[in-house]
Amino acid sequence: MSALAQSKFSTLDLAPIRDDGNAAQALHNSLALAQHVERLGFERFWVAEHHNMDGIASSATAVLLGYLAAGTSKIRLGSGGVMLPKDPLK
Repeated sequence: MSALAQSKFSTLDLAPIRDDGNAAQALHNSLALAQHVERLGFERFWVAEHHNMDGIASSATAVLLGYLAAGTSKIRLGSGGVMLPKDPLK
């Protein structure tokens, strides 16, 4: 088996809000992406936690992960935060 076939792939999603969309649509798009990469055999789906950013809908990753878990079956889900320079406690 080739090294590429043995590789485990992941996706990182920010749940971006399109100019012509809204947060609900961004979350729906994240679920559609998670389902798509799950069908492709990806190992993990990560969501990034960002606060105080108008174009990003992933500020409550615990809630988003529950939504994604309800719509997927085998892909591993995780979250990560980028604390600087958008730390809400500054």
